[in-house]
Amino acid sequence: MLREGEVRIPSGCAISGIINRSGQVFSGEDIIQSIALMHDRSNGLGGGFAAYGIYPEYADYYAFHLYYEGTEGKEQTEDYLNRFFHVAESGEIPTRKTRGIKNPPLAWRYFVRPKPNFLLEEENEDEFIVRSVMFINSEFKGAFVVSSGKNMGAFKGVGYPEDIGEYFCLENYQGYSWTAHGRFPTNTPGWWGGAHPFTLLDWSIVHNGEISSYGANRRFLEMYGYKLSMQTDTEAITYAFDFLVRKQKLPMDVAIATLAAPFWKDIERMSPEKQVLFKAVRSMYGNLLMNGPFSIILGSSQGLIALNDRLKLRSMVAATKGDFLYLASEESAIREICPDPEKIWAPRGGEPVIATLEKKGEQGYGTQYEYAGLSY
Repeated sequence: MLREGEVRIPSGCAISGIINRSGQVFSGEDIIQSIALMHDRSNGLGGGFAAYGIYPEYADYYAFHLYYEGTEGKEQTEDYLNRFFHVAESGEIPTRKTRGIKNPPLAWRYFVRPKPNFLLEEENEDEFIVRSVMFINSEFKGAFVVSSGKNMGAFKGVGYPEDIGEYFCLENYQGYSWTAHGRFPTNTPGWWGGAHPFTLLDWSIVHNGEISSYGANRRFLEMYGYKLSMQTDTEAITYAFDFLVRKQKLPMDVAIATLAAPFWKDIERMSPEKQVLFKAVRSMYGNLLMNGPFSIILGSSQGLIALNDRLKLRSMVAATKGDFLYLASEESAIREICPDPEKIWAPRGGEPVIATLEKKGEQGYGTQYEYAGLSY
């Protein structure tokens, strides 16, 4: 038997992201090629992708991607959707036979809008969608929502990411922004619902690491109606961004500072105005502070954000060329698809890298940051 130090277990997961800031669309081939280069960082128990801009013909509809493990959950979900939503189109998500994919669930998609008469007083469509996603995931056995945003979709499952990409025929989709994940599960089983990305509305998260504060984060989010049913800490990160940005309407840089808060000694060196802001955030949302090693890529219809834990215990590299921003766990995964970037760097811990779809010079996410990566 091999002893400690005599065997290398290449764990740690792999993440990758690409965005064209001008909105130019491109196929999923590049993101598959990038994540495939980091094959040894995953173990075949999870892989997935999020893509933005892939459903322009249904841009005003919420695109529900659902997986079913049996017919009962499908019937219950479709009864629910037909009662509470206008369903513009539905059908099975195209797949192909792939050697590395075993026992996949039925994958189905629906383009829907809520029926206005079912919205609660002062409830908007986004809030109704969130309530519906929580209900389906927690109440219908064998059914779970993979993604629910507009003009975007998630494709994930049990397998290596390059096999998942092949299975879902991602070369046939055109998007302006893509993220990918290769999973090496540590505390949770490898199952189709537990693969990354995790999504809600148009938020998506791919994550390398482990959140040791998951219990505190989960209890805080459950107080505000979120139901964490997917058995993984990444789900908590997704809901935390939704809570802080969409519901609490915090600027993105303040939301980031909530999850990866600056050290107290760094806050003491800030301007008096910033000290007041950051101390207030730590006091109000302290239970959303994410402890533990992590690197994440947050996707949304506005762009991509990459973030490390404050000590940078997980790797992250960024690069730019023209209107493209590339993000990956390893530099080689960027050079595999962009051999000659104009700029390449390793962001510091707690330092976000932000790329928005907006015109250069304007600010996105309500934040002061441009995508070159600035520190507090």
